[in-house]
Amino acid sequence: MPFNHDTEMALQSAVVLANSALEPDTLSTTADLDEFYQHHDYTGRHDRTRAELDEVRALRPKLRELLTADRDRAVDLVNAMLLEARALPQLVRHDDWDWHLHAVTPDAPLAVRITVETAMAMVDVIRADELSRLGVCADDECDGLVLDLSRNRSKRFCSVGCGNRNAVAAYRARQAAGAE
Repeated sequence: MPFNHDTEMALQSAVVLANSALEPDTLSTTADLDEFYQHHDYTGRHDRTRAELDEVRALRPKLRELLTADRDRAVDLVNAMLLEARALPQLVRHDDWDWHLHAVTPDAPLAVRITVETAMAMVDVIRADELSRLGVCADDECDGLVLDLSRNRSKRFCSVGCGNRNAVAAYRARQAAGAE
């Protein structure tokens, strides 16, 4: 894996959050947000309100733009995100996590923390010139984002469903071609 654990976690949660806006929307209730918060090991303030849900939902287009941007545009977006949040990177250690970076306080709103954690992760991606690890699903009928952390950079689909659908289609095409 090319990145530190906290970078990978932030990238994975950003991809899941951006993809939650696709049909069917998978982030429509505060219970959905609770599940997202817990599944992605977020810590700190979590209000569990409709307002917080709306703030997090509003991040999705911004995250999608960042995660699909070219390198120069990604730099502009990251810098703007960090400046707007008044991010000040600090090394922290908490719970079961060893030293890692946080750039806003734990009592900052969840949407701000998600934005800053994603921006900080993208700093690593940009500096390593690894934006090719982010892309859009290879399924012609899907716009899901893909984070490829594989060694051989072979991940092409956003989900098992998209991968299986394309594998079945390719199999059927080979069978049809062989029958002719």
